[in-house]
Amino acid sequence: MAKSYTSTIFIGGKTYRYIDISRFAGDRIDSVPYSLRILLENLMRHADKGIANEQLFNAIIERRADVEKPEEVPFHPERVLMQDFTGVPAVVDLASLRDAVKEAGKDPKIINPKVPVDLVVDHSVQIDSYGEEDSRSINVGLEYQRNHERYSLLKWAQKSFTNLRIVPPNSGICHQVNLEYLADCVRADGSMVFPDSLVGTDSHTTMINGLGVMGWGVGGIEAEAVMLGQPYFMPIPRVVGVRLTGAMDPVCTATDLVLTLTNRLRKIGVVGAFVEYFGPGLPSLDLPDRATIANMSPEYGATMGFFPVDERTIEYLRSTGRDAQAERTEIYCSTNALFHDPAKEAIYDQILELDLSSVVPSIAGPSRPQDRISLSEAAIEITKVTGIDGKKTVGIDIDGIPVDLPDGAIAIAAITSCTNTSNPSVMIAAGLLAKEAVLRGLQVAPWVKTSLAPGSQVVTDYLTGSGLLSFLETLGFHIAAFGCTTCIGNSGPLHPSIEKAQQEHNLTLASVLSGNRNFDGRIHKNVKASFLMSPPLVVAYALAGRMDIDLTKDPLGLDTEGNPVYLNDIWPKQEVANQLVGKYVTKESFIEKYRDVFTGDDRWARLEAPEGETFTWDTNSTYIARPPFFDGFPIEPPRIGDIVEGRALLAMGDSVTTDHISPAGSIDPSYPAGKYLIQKDVPSDQFNSYGSRRGNHEIMMRGTFANTRIKQKLSHPKEGGYTKKLPENVLMHVFDAAMAYMQEETDLLILAGKEYGTGSSRDWAAKGTSLLGIRAVIAESFERIHRSNLVGMGIMPLVFEEGETMQTLGLDGTERFSLAIPTEIVPKMPMVLRVEGDDGSKKNITLVCRLDSPIEIAYYRNGGILHYVLRSILYAQHIES
Repeated sequence: MAKSYTSTIFIGGKTYRYIDISRFAGDRIDSVPYSLRILLENLMRHADKGIANEQLFNAIIERRADVEKPEEVPFHPERVLMQDFTGVPAVVDLASLRDAVKEAGKDPKIINPKVPVDLVVDHSVQIDSYGEEDSRSINVGLEYQRNHERYSLLKWAQKSFTNLRIVPPNSGICHQVNLEYLADCVRADGSMVFPDSLVGTDSHTTMINGLGVMGWGVGGIEAEAVMLGQPYFMPIPRVVGVRLTGAMDPVCTATDLVLTLTNRLRKIGVVGAFVEYFGPGLPSLDLPDRATIANMSPEYGATMGFFPVDERTIEYLRSTGRDAQAERTEIYCSTNALFHDPAKEAIYDQILELDLSSVVPSIAGPSRPQDRISLSEAAIEITKVTGIDGKKTVGIDIDGIPVDLPDGAIAIAAITSCTNTSNPSVMIAAGLLAKEAVLRGLQVAPWVKTSLAPGSQVVTDYLTGSGLLSFLETLGFHIAAFGCTTCIGNSGPLHPSIEKAQQEHNLTLASVLSGNRNFDGRIHKNVKASFLMSPPLVVAYALAGRMDIDLTKDPLGLDTEGNPVYLNDIWPKQEVANQLVGKYVTKESFIEKYRDVFTGDDRWARLEAPEGETFTWDTNSTYIARPPFFDGFPIEPPRIGDIVEGRALLAMGDSVTTDHISPAGSIDPSYPAGKYLIQKDVPSDQFNSYGSRRGNHEIMMRGTFANTRIKQKLSHPKEGGYTKKLPENVLMHVFDAAMAYMQEETDLLILAGKEYGTGSSRDWAAKGTSLLGIRAVIAESFERIHRSNLVGMGIMPLVFEEGETMQTLGLDGTERFSLAIPTEIVPKMPMVLRVEGDDGSKKNITLVCRLDSPIEIAYYRNGGILHYVLRSILYAQHIES
């Protein structure tokens, strides 16, 4: 099929073949959104695999109600991107798959990535040291000390697996490295040229959509299947267009724009959709601005936030030292109807209009990225939402200095995350604001923990070259790491006196960060309110020291002569920032910083790693352990039994995040994971984080539903990772209750409200759920990635019928539940849940099975996607032999 639509193209002195989508679509291609054009090309190019045909191609092009649509689309990503929190467990799974294949008498080397994989180690560095010249060196040293077992595994994988590249620690954040270096935009393989595409094991893989590259986050489980040669199956997505008009006020930043978009797109509902940007305002957004907007696609719920290739894309490729890719991209996209043509507007399923001039300075919080607050209304709104009492203070001692710590104090101010540190304009703006503040004699409040953790080493070059880094450092914003840090929960400890004051006096401490996530308990367990904002606003709030201040009216502090200094006095002028960006953000810097990105530093070079085709497991390790998923692996899928008189392990509300289900931050010594580590003689100061211990299932299953901010019916009013074991009605940790149920052979399920599984594409949120013995999750709705992850672990996702909830059905979680699992499952079929109360009452509730396609049913029947893949591999080996 693909060959009949092949044409030739001349690029860089060489003739290439390519799939000409217009030869099939004709003039109809002009009405197809650009994101779907890339999907169409991918399907046509892989049609010879026998799972795509002209009916599917036409369904992509037409998208009308009268066109029969296939249940699923087999997308073949060209590569996989991983970070280490999700990459380490993926490598652990691959290693255990090799063990399983070896135990089956086959060659373990058949388990090997079939598509290129890049794993960037960026999620493990923690802000232990800050505000000092040597903070980065100290933090990286501690990172290697804590994580040497994990990194040894990765170094083994680097040597043992082909098609796998590792970007060592202290290099940058995976999405920024992808944007600035790894992505080709258009790839060439032999004589064929085609669009770059990928899936990543992190939600913010979508950042690359700003470069016109198709890619999004999936669970680590799905990514492993893609690595092993499986297509990624998906329904044909709805495409929501965002028509941009006008121009932004110069005082506004890309951060203000993305917080506005996140708020508005959440309101109209774009979960599972492609969002595509177009309109006369599009050219005003440079590539880093687009990347900022694309990065936060998960926050507005979309699968992608896509920007088609245009002149801005080509400029960026050239400015980052990728001249050959720029030439290839411009010629190929212009030839194959993939270069944005503003004169031909595509047809979208829905359009959101946004006048860029309507954007105002904004922040978002205190716990959801979509909860935008105008800066002018922030003080009133924050006080109302958080209950901050501005008159309440607690006297504490910080390193010998007496301080009155106010309620609403900003404990953490972090310029961090790929979302904004990839954007030179806002980083330069932060430096300019810091410069003005220092020159006027302003200082950061003494209780604020400050840090600068860029996603790329290029940031150091332009901040140093422009002379702005020294001013940031004067305010305590020294470069403390190149990694995700605070945004992922690796904020490190607060000053002990601050933590003690918060715990004893129930202070509302706040954090301000230039990140993309601020969920409950994510940034720090003792920080109750977290706010997302641009880097210059992070600096401004750090100077103010508290959240209940109106930055548009109240002074940030006093200058050296005792005069008040206001935000408007020191806010950077856009034209000055633009001049500095033009002068100091250079092509040479990108080329130099990425020249040896896979080599790593001396610590990586000295790191020892085992040899061999299979991994040598250390049974004493608390970081890496062989998971039980393939123990006693049966060649034939076992029959799935009915759920009979099961119990609800938890009965939860709306917007349960993957951070609630599987936290990434600090490990509480009083929780099951902490107790386990203590039993293993690990001192609490060496617990590290849940995220860093994802290679050990013993920790992660104990950490499932261990977020200290969980609120749910069965343990109300007690917050945290607790539930009541039924029918005894005894309050205990979730893990302990699950183990007690497991001993009794009681089936378990979860009850929840809307948007279950919001947030990071965290595979352990599904793996941990599975290991706790949970067989089904019943919710009002699911976030896309987590639903897929549940299926990928053999857990059935079900939803209530439209308009029905736990409340309307009178469920409180204390009931007994039975569900017959039919022999023949049909996608989205109705199922009947039998419910019996303790008073003997009985009722039947109709649910919708959210196994959405035949392939998902196959995954579920096999006990999960990796079980399906392993059986497929072993079957193929059996046929060959």
